[in-house]
Amino acid sequence: MIDPGARLPTSHDVARKARVSQSTVSRALRDDPRVNDATRARVALAAKRLGYVRSERGRSLSTRRTNRIGVVVEDLENPFHLDLVNILHKQLERVDLRPIIFTAERTKGEGIERLVDGSIDGAILTTCSLGSALPMALRSVGFPVVLLNRVVDSDLVSSCSTDNQLGATLMSNEVLRFGHRVIGAIFGPRDTSTGRDRETGLRATLQLRGVPLRKGLTWRGPFSYESGYRGLRHVSTAPTSPSCVICGNDVIAIGAMNAARSLGLRVPEDISIVGFDDIGMSAWELFDLTTVRQDMLRMAEVGIELLSSSIATPTAPVRQVVLVPKLVRRNTLGPPPEAPGGPLASSVEDYP
Repeated sequence: MIDPGARLPTSHDVARKARVSQSTVSRALRDDPRVNDATRARVALAAKRLGYVRSERGRSLSTRRTNRIGVVVEDLENPFHLDLVNILHKQLERVDLRPIIFTAERTKGEGIERLVDGSIDGAILTTCSLGSALPMALRSVGFPVVLLNRVVDSDLVSSCSTDNQLGATLMSNEVLRFGHRVIGAIFGPRDTSTGRDRETGLRATLQLRGVPLRKGLTWRGPFSYESGYRGLRHVSTAPTSPSCVICGNDVIAIGAMNAARSLGLRVPEDISIVGFDDIGMSAWELFDLTTVRQDMLRMAEVGIELLSSSIATPTAPVRQVVLVPKLVRRNTLGPPPEAPGGPLASSVEDYP
């Protein structure tokens, strides 16, 4: 047991015990290739015997790096953000970086000071609205920042996102392939790139195929369970109710599925419901949701690469990386109740 009153061993103590210089201890403990294997092993043994623990504060003073990355999220109660944060945490740990979680509400209330106080090296923003001032404010003071999942109305900030319009097109064509012609939609917020682009892709595709969305068969709200629940009950009251509802994300779709059940509707026998994102819950047997997959693992990897480049080289060029989505076929999309069953023959390209 360590005596709480005892002096903690320092790198100088390790140097004396290993019979090397203090700078050699520092290099050996960070696996500097200039230190040979024998010396590195001797330093490691001395450190272990003394109970020496590297000081992150000391390392940050010498390198001017904290190895901590801020991750700004909107709502940790939302399963999408939980999935994304979990993936980011694992990928940051793989490259010896520590995530520090900030909520969007706190960053709104305290401006940029909370992010640029020296406690983190850069920030990954996952939740900006289209007109958000935060990314450019951080850029203006030379603070490394990358957008993930969202983009803003500026091409001066690096980002990694999914082609949301293409994803909506893939799903729209799939819904039409099954024979649906009375289609409802529950959209996400229009002031986010994800909400805007998914709605744009959906409307454009349906219009092009001669099946525009009918008045009264749409609903808009946050990317939340409540939006799906309220939205489904709303569109179901229309004089001609939809045979399929396309949702702005999977969380909305799960809310819509529960609302359908509360109305005595079976999915997909009475009404089809589809989502977007492919969060972990979507594959649960309870939901088995047909959706569009965002490759969140690749998104996290690219985002970390972009941010690391910006931290290492502040003049690194800005890059916007767009990933290709994929249609995921499960069991919440079927033919309309009046159809004989099965998807219809179609000339629509079956995208991967």
